[in-house]
Amino acid sequence: MTAIKAMRGQPQPASTRARLTARAARLAASALLLASSGCSTLGSVGKTFFGGPPGGVEAQRLAGFIGAAVADEPRAALAGREILASGGTAADAAVAMGFMLGVTLPSRAGLGGGGACLAYNPSRTGPGAGSAEAILFTPVAGGAPGPTTDRPAAVPMVPRGLYALHVRYGKLPFDSLLAPAEQAARFGIPIPRALVQDLAVVAGPLLQDPNARAVFGPGGQPLQEGSTLQQPELAATIAALRREGVGDLYIGTLARRVADASALAGGGLQLGVMREALPRSAAPITLNFERDRVAFLPPPADGGLAAAAAFESLQAGGSVGTAGARAAAIASRWRRVGGDPLAVLASGGEGGSLPTLPASTGWLALDRDGNAVACTVTMDNLFGTGRIAPGTGLLLASAPNPAPLLSAALAWNPNLRGFRAAAVGTGQEGAPLATAVAMNNALHSANALPVPVPSPGRADAIACSRYLPDSNESCSWAVDPRTPGLAAGGN
Repeated sequence: MTAIKAMRGQPQPASTRARLTARAARLAASALLLASSGCSTLGSVGKTFFGGPPGGVEAQRLAGFIGAAVADEPRAALAGREILASGGTAADAAVAMGFMLGVTLPSRAGLGGGGACLAYNPSRTGPGAGSAEAILFTPVAGGAPGPTTDRPAAVPMVPRGLYALHVRYGKLPFDSLLAPAEQAARFGIPIPRALVQDLAVVAGPLLQDPNARAVFGPGGQPLQEGSTLQQPELAATIAALRREGVGDLYIGTLARRVADASALAGGGLQLGVMREALPRSAAPITLNFERDRVAFLPPPADGGLAAAAAFESLQAGGSVGTAGARAAAIASRWRRVGGDPLAVLASGGEGGSLPTLPASTGWLALDRDGNAVACTVTMDNLFGTGRIAPGTGLLLASAPNPAPLLSAALAWNPNLRGFRAAAVGTGQEGAPLATAVAMNNALHSANALPVPVPSPGRADAIACSRYLPDSNESCSWAVDPRTPGLAAGGN
């Protein structure tokens, strides 16, 4: 590892850079695997790899079945599909989709937010071999109280979380996965319908911030369908992450710029908090379904715990209403008493209620080898604090109060080492039930999303009824029909 760091300042041939990048990724994955007992911090490896400059290799386009990419915003799904077609893994596609959503749907998936991912690796080697693993980068309050901190911000966890996912499961150079989002921000895109819908909800208070108004409401009126969304300052920030490495946002020059800018926007981000806010790997909550295993996000992404409770209720013959009530009760109990998630899941979860919860969004990726990723993120409010850190293009997420119910699930067969299904649920308090119903329906059907999930929940899903990689012709993918998202994949 020391030798790699010593060579970083010298120009290297492309072949050498490719070998160094691959070796660094293997070393990082190995170190993280050794550190991952139950629920572990990615800190020691993060300080080595979260700031390193990128390498470069040339991707080759694949023929035939490439997998699928599903997101609540079409350009993100297409970005993921392009990465899959270029030979990227599901994690590579998920990273590209996450950064693209930071440009196209910053109301819910801005780079200033936080979230969690589930990843499944069907191989016999590498991180999480033959099983599922959670990467948790849930929202962290980063604002210090004070006379100028009127809207405390959350630490921008998404870049660090997606980098951790890539270190564990990616193959293509990380910098190449940021390029589509950077270009979309720099040159502009027709504003997505999903973003227009969110703008309509909060345009009044959002456009009071001059920096947000310059992006989302030039001329004083919110952008409408057909308008161009252009974010040159955000493009410059993504370019800095691409050139200098993600660590620059937490311990480098970019970190200081963001902290200073957040103070001007009333967010009060503190450098020490940003530096120490690290993603974690964790064992998911895993339940049995016939011969398969179904993994749910673990706390602090407690929407996964609630989804597991709803899924258990459905498997026991309970109605959708009963499953939804149990999900809410379990989530409420966890937030009151904490403790062992499995013990909470086994409890009655009686009493309690949930407050009004923040919005979220999610996305899914599946590659031809059966690797799969399900991610969900939040800004803790629509458009977070409603303020952009001046000069950075970063929309600041709100400090979590209350935290959202982040919910996703993955299913596989441990004997066949085959992917079976993935689902991600959104819709505030309806997210856990949406995830549970979508997963239950996928496991009982040949289709990914045979019927819509109950409102207010929304769900996206991918399913392979006869498992992948053995039977790619059995795979299907679907976005919730009530959203303007896209499910893209195939040949």
